[in-house]
Amino acid sequence: MFDAHLHIFDPRFPLVENEGYLPDPYTIADYRKRMSRFDIDGGAVVSGSFQGTDQSYLLAALAELGEGWVGVTNLHVDATDAEILELSRAGVRAIRFNLKRAGGDIVGLTMLALRAYELAGWHVELYIDGSMLGSLEPVITKLPKLSIDHLGMSDDCLPYLLNLVDRGAKVKASGFGRVAMNVGAALRKIHTVNPEALMFGTDLPGTRAGRPFRDGDISLLADSVGSDLHKVLEDNARAFYGLPAKERGFEAPAPSGEPPTLRLPRSELPAPPHPATLPLPRIDR
Repeated sequence: MFDAHLHIFDPRFPLVENEGYLPDPYTIADYRKRMSRFDIDGGAVVSGSFQGTDQSYLLAALAELGEGWVGVTNLHVDATDAEILELSRAGVRAIRFNLKRAGGDIVGLTMLALRAYELAGWHVELYIDGSMLGSLEPVITKLPKLSIDHLGMSDDCLPYLLNLVDRGAKVKASGFGRVAMNVGAALRKIHTVNPEALMFGTDLPGTRAGRPFRDGDISLLADSVGSDLHKVLEDNARAFYGLPAKERGFEAPAPSGEPPTLRLPRSELPAPPHPATLPLPRIDR
């Protein structure tokens, strides 16, 4: 199993208060203990708003976790080419645009993302309130590779999200306790549009979520994607993060004998609601 979305809050490294809140420590040892019943052999450590643009915790975490683990970082818009390449050598594979918990220079971030893609093949991971997806289309269309955190957060964004998925975007099947949506229905729709889109993540420790990851979330995934469960739990994310495919001596059996899901033609996607776009919130510099 590949956990495509988790956070590490190591007390040895600085944290930045966000909206008056600081998380409790959550170390690699805490994560391993929580997930000990699962066969986790890789994952993506994602920088949160509490870590700002500090890279020291992430470099330490990737060094301790070792092979099969990658990083997703918050990066200052003025980061140099040398910094990006150094982080890439350490296992960082993506930049996070955290527009849910932190403001930012969206133009500057976009230019940084394009530069990081050209230098190191990095993609962008977008954490955002789903209602903003439509208004970000001019930015999103400029990004060569994109994933959306936590199913896009709300049912309101689903038509926009499905169009992005049909154009190649990936979606984190994570944070089920922090979204305002019918999770099972959203998983099925996303998976039908593109069976390679969903990537499982625990979102541990689930800071400020309504509830953290539960073991039963895996059952919900299995019920939603059927015989493609191995894709969602591992294969899709490994391919997206540029890691070797996991070798299997057998194919995972279909729970009810159904064939793997086929893509839904784009012409059958639901139309987005009106108005077609929503304004971006003002960000004071």
